[in-house]
Amino acid sequence: MSGSLYIVSAPSGAGKTSLVSKLISQDSRIVVSVSSTTRDMRPGEENGVNYHFLSIEAFNEKIAQGDFLEHAQVFDNFYGTSKSSVEAQLVSGKDVILEIDWQGAQQVRKLMPEAISIFILPPSKDELHKRLTGRGTDSAEIIERRMKDAVSEMSHYNEFDYIVINNNFEIALNELHSIFYATRLTKNKQIAAHKNMIASLLD
Repeated sequence: MSGSLYIVSAPSGAGKTSLVSKLISQDSRIVVSVSSTTRDMRPGEENGVNYHFLSIEAFNEKIAQGDFLEHAQVFDNFYGTSKSSVEAQLVSGKDVILEIDWQGAQQVRKLMPEAISIFILPPSKDELHKRLTGRGTDSAEIIERRMKDAVSEMSHYNEFDYIVINNNFEIALNELHSIFYATRLTKNKQIAAHKNMIASLLD
């Protein structure tokens, strides 16, 4: 049985990375797609694990071949999601998560309209600000910019199939996981997984 493609988006500080990380540790059928990038590998990073590190020439070649579900330039570097890599994981039965922003989500929907999209929201602006400040790594100016970017990102919530509000982490995690469980129980998925059993019941 093939897996399903999921898009998970959220503003910075909503807790997306923590939720997805915990989700994949609990469910071996779920994987996160490894993006391709032209940026240099950082200490401790591993090719094929953190990113697929490509030269600009190789990246442009993949664009020309139509191998990216979505791609974007961030400052001086390029990032993209390989269509062939995602499709190989789906065929192997894995549910694949793309952690991308709303713009990337729009690109993916055009090429794979069957993708299931989930948007994660914080419970309030005050809580979002507290989480961004709590990291202790950014100046007040950067946090202010991140808050403005977050509001812009959140304005696209209505383009997504599901909304999970991360107020309580465990509740949000259970809600997120329930979307994956429910998708696996849809008629088409169950028929594909249990075709012979269903046929024997009607024989």
